[in-house]
Amino acid sequence: MKKFVLALTAVATLGLALPASAQFAKPEDAIKYRKAAFTVMARHFGTIGGMVNDKIPFDAKAASVNADLVATVSRLPFDGFVAGTDTGETKAKPEVWKDADKFKAAATKMQDAVAKLATVAKGGDKAAIKAAFGDAGGTCKGCHDDFRNK
Repeated sequence: MKKFVLALTAVATLGLALPASAQFAKPEDAIKYRKAAFTVMARHFGTIGGMVNDKIPFDAKAASVNADLVATVSRLPFDGFVAGTDTGETKAKPEVWKDADKFKAAATKMQDAVAKLATVAKGGDKAAIKAAFGDAGGTCKGCHDDFRNK
């Protein structure tokens, strides 16, 4: 029984250690994945922006739900930036791979900012949500400026 548990643990550990690229059959699958994740993020982030900028009625509960979704989805697209996805139907600049540490830091900064937005949104204060939204939006813009072709 002990050997079985050790073997099972070893297999599970190896499974977790597989590179992210193993989840995509082809580079274009990874590109589609990251684009889809960014599209979902943009949709929910845009809803919050519409509320705090008085383009749609403010709904504190909806702002919180959307902020939680953005925070959750913000962790997804970066698994799609694997080797071989620097060409094809992508707007990613070569700097994503040339300066991977800076790209990762920008991703982390954005994830932290949207996590803060989600926390602030739970309070329901429109002004506070607007400020946190602005901070999060700034991290998005910074990454787009440095790592995304127009």
